[in-house]
Amino acid sequence: MTEHKPTIVLVHGAFADSSSWNGVVEKLQSHEYPVVAASNPLRTLTGDAEYVRQLVASIKGPVVLVGHSYGGSVISNAAKNLSNVRALVFIAAFLPDEGESAITLSGKFPGSTLGEALRAVPVTLPGNGQVNDLYIEQGKFHRQFAADAAVEITSVMAATQRPVTDAALSEGATAPAWKDIPSWVLVATEDNNIPPQAQTFMAERANATAVSVSASHAVSVSRPGDVARLINEAAQATL
Repeated sequence: MTEHKPTIVLVHGAFADSSSWNGVVEKLQSHEYPVVAASNPLRTLTGDAEYVRQLVASIKGPVVLVGHSYGGSVISNAAKNLSNVRALVFIAAFLPDEGESAITLSGKFPGSTLGEALRAVPVTLPGNGQVNDLYIEQGKFHRQFAADAAVEITSVMAATQRPVTDAALSEGATAPAWKDIPSWVLVATEDNNIPPQAQTFMAERANATAVSVSASHAVSVSRPGDVARLINEAAQATL
């Protein structure tokens, strides 16, 4: 049955890794979807998008491309002119227009407390010189990122989080794929990273099919069923 279904490619965002999709993957696989959870480098928007673009281009058949948080910026850049991407799904994510960055959009409306929770580590990035790797302080991770998930889970997430560079978050997007590809958006109404008002603004601007879920930024962890249902809705629309 899977030969008739699109491949679901999941792209995590900052401060997370591919395991943040585990609950979603289980539900999608139970419905016989082929699934790939990509490992987003989190180095530069251009480089991250090119990495995902090459991965998606290697997949035979239609693809539903899903991004969480900063991963939304990545998939919108990556999917431009990729003929096998039939739908985009943004999960508590950025949908930047050309020239917009994650930092610009997260500050467009009040509500984000991310800045005060970050710890910066200077690193040298080949081709970009010195930048900062950004982490959420472990003691603040639960409240900031995943307040509706069990502490036992978020303590592990805090320890295994992947840092994102400030260069990636401040880099402007290229022409967005959401202007050409049907899009779905999940708005997390208890998000402390990306203000829900910003998520709603971006969804409406993109004329996306949107749903709201009472959840933290880590909605793929705390509410995997809701996330999988929206992805399935997008996938069904491609058949």
